[in-house]
Amino acid sequence: MIDRDDVVQARRVVETHLLRTPTLNSRTLGARLKCELFQRTGSFKPRGALNKLSTLSDDEKRRGVIAISAGNHAQATAFAAGEYGVDALIVMWQGASEQKIEATRGYGGTVDLEATSPVDAWDRLNELIEQTGRTLVHPFDDPAIMAGAGTVGLEIEEDAPDADTVIVPVGGGGLIGGIVAAIGARTRIVGVEPEGSASLYDGLKAGHPVHVTPDTIADGLNAPFAGALALEICKDIEVVLVTEEEIKTAFRFVYERAKLACEPAGAAGAAALLAGKIDADNPVIVVSGGNVSAQTASDILDS
Repeated sequence: MIDRDDVVQARRVVETHLLRTPTLNSRTLGARLKCELFQRTGSFKPRGALNKLSTLSDDEKRRGVIAISAGNHAQATAFAAGEYGVDALIVMWQGASEQKIEATRGYGGTVDLEATSPVDAWDRLNELIEQTGRTLVHPFDDPAIMAGAGTVGLEIEEDAPDADTVIVPVGGGGLIGGIVAAIGARTRIVGVEPEGSASLYDGLKAGHPVHVTPDTIADGLNAPFAGALALEICKDIEVVLVTEEEIKTAFRFVYERAKLACEPAGAAGAAALLAGKIDADNPVIVVSGGNVSAQTASDILDS
């Protein structure tokens, strides 16, 4: 488990490397938007990666790190490794976003594309860890990763002290788990998942991690399972599900009315609010990322 003190400690690490993203007001949406799409690498993910890298021994840094991701965590790990002068190998898979693959390489990461699917990629990850002895920078199920992500919650608490609800898009649970640890004792936290990738929702119902086969346009939420740590921390929170059409509607709304070019995953929280699935007087929505390809954005905006 992690607690608020862990998140406060993580903040001392990440604030020397990252931006403090703004919290903007949207009158038409009736919510404030925590704009993590403006963060370095385009998402909240470097917060956790930087905190994890800060815990490594000199020997672990010499051996390098390894990560697995469809894109945002890949870029974040490559960026964080560069900040610490550590070599990074990133397992992605054939069919992943070309934009995110190239961005990961641009941050200095070496990309392995041997896997043909997300399921195969986890097998490939374990194989490479055994071969190389690299340290895993897990995308979500790691206390240091979660504490780093939770620094989003501390900033929300300071920028929106009257918020009654914080709405958080959910993939593997690292972001929401960190936010719950940071401010969950003071503020209602609601998670939002696509119907086609409901790993936290299913895991909470089952009481343990449940593997899912993600099928959603919100590829940033395509985790194959929610981490055990997130399930424990989030066991008492609300989680709502949104449809693909609701995500697309929210994507268009955020782009046209809030003037934010987020990715579909970043629009999931707005989707739940617009669809009337969350009742709140003073909500803050975490817009978790902005790494969307021009083709995907164009397709949604034209539909």
